[in-house]
Amino acid sequence: MSFIIVGLGNPGEEYEGTRHNAGRLAVSLLSDDWSDDQRTNSLIAKAKLGKKAVTLLLPETFMNLSGAAVKSLVKSVKAAAELVVIRDDLDLPLGRVKMTFARGAGGHRGVESVKRAVKTDKFYQIKIGISPTTPGGKLKKPQGEDKVQKFILSKFKPDELKIL
Repeated sequence: MSFIIVGLGNPGEEYEGTRHNAGRLAVSLLSDDWSDDQRTNSLIAKAKLGKKAVTLLLPETFMNLSGAAVKSLVKSVKAAAELVVIRDDLDLPLGRVKMTFARGAGGHRGVESVKRAVKTDKFYQIKIGISPTTPGGKLKKPQGEDKVQKFILSKFKPDELKIL
């Protein structure tokens, strides 16, 4: 079995370039040859990373329902060990990347959806930081659910996209 790399985000033009779509943006850069896959309700592509064949997946569902698309390709706990979910992370500074295995969702509802669908947390996550920092390097995360929602659904500024 080849690795399955999933870019979490929301479909549609209104969500392009938003912070919550950092994972979707990263995976979309890995191929120019996407096809609409009705079975998975996703955009899907094949690629190679080094000599390893991979399947790229961009769910065409909203973030919180991403698990359904992933489940159609990851049919066992064993298969989940070759799943890589790329997603945004509010707890990391803009542009910082962190890879984990068998970790919780950290409040990320897209990851929670995937975890429920594949019935395990034994998969890889590549987290892409989306939070600004102070000149001293401290995170400037929004506080409160309303402010968090507004922030993650806001678009990256051009200079922030360069950092990513």
